[in-house]
Amino acid sequence: MGLEDELAGIAAAYGGRGEPVLHPTRTDVVVLRMGEVVVKAHSARDDAESLRPKLKATASASVSGVMLPPLEPEVLEAAGRAVTVWPAGRPVAQDDPDSAPWEEGARLLARLHAIPLTLLPGLPPAGGPARAARAVARMPGDGPVEQLVRRAFKELPEPHSSSLPELLTHGDWHLGQLVHRDRWLLIDVDDLGVGDPAWDLARPAAWYAAGLLDPAVWERFLGAYLASGGPALGHGDDPWGRLDLPARALTVQLAAVAVLNADREGRELDEVEHSLVESCNRIVRA
Repeated sequence: MGLEDELAGIAAAYGGRGEPVLHPTRTDVVVLRMGEVVVKAHSARDDAESLRPKLKATASASVSGVMLPPLEPEVLEAAGRAVTVWPAGRPVAQDDPDSAPWEEGARLLARLHAIPLTLLPGLPPAGGPARAARAVARMPGDGPVEQLVRRAFKELPEPHSSSLPELLTHGDWHLGQLVHRDRWLLIDVDDLGVGDPAWDLARPAAWYAAGLLDPAVWERFLGAYLASGGPALGHGDDPWGRLDLPARALTVQLAAVAVLNADREGRELDEVEHSLVESCNRIVRA
C-alpha cells in the first residue's frame, strides 16, 4: 500500500467520504482531501517529535478562534512520514485578488502574537528565519542569477536577537495559510514556534517592497495589524525599523524558490520572478 492509499484510509477513519483528491504542492508534503477531512503527510524533515507540541498548541483553548484545530490532536504515521488530520476549510480564492482577506489575516496574526507562551506547551524556535537558508541551499546552478541571489543572502545582516521579542509566531504566513470554516482561521503548524513575529509580516512586506503588492493593500494589511494591537513592530513611527531584515530575507527566499521552480520546470523566469531577482540586486547594491 502506497502513501496516498494510507492517507485515504486515515481520512476514511475520521469520517472522510467520497473520492480522495490530492492537493498539489511544490514540496515533498502530500495533502489529501476526502470530503470534509484533510490529511497531511509532512515533509521528511518534520518528524513526529517536533510536530507534537505544535499540534497540541493548535488544539489548545488559548489558540481557539485563531488557528484551525486538528481533528486528531496526536501525530499519526503513514509510510514512515508524520501525518496530521484536519477539518476541511475553504481556501482563499486565487481568481479574485480584490476579495483576498488581507485584514482578516492581519488581525489573526495580531491575535496569535498576543497569546501568552505560558498557556502553551513548550515550543521550538519558529521556522521563518531558517527557510531562506534552506531555499538558497536548494538552488541549482551557478549562473549570474544564482550568484546574485547567493550574494544577497550572504550580505543579510545578523539579527540582534537580544533586542527582539520572543512571541508565538506562525513562521510561514501568506494568504495560502488561511481557510474559511465559519470564520477565517490560520492553518499550517510546520513552522509554528517561538520567535520574532515581524517575520510573519515579512512576505507581504517583501512583495510591497518589490512592487508586487499594491500600496493600498499593504496599508490595509499593516493598518489592520496595528489596529488590532499587533506587537511585532514595537511602538516607533517607522515599521521598517523592524521589518527591513525579515523583508530582505523573504525577498531572497522567494527569489531562490523562483529560480528553483524555473529550473525544475525547464523555463525562463517570469515577470514576477524577475522582479524578485531585481530586488536581490537592490539589496546587494544597498
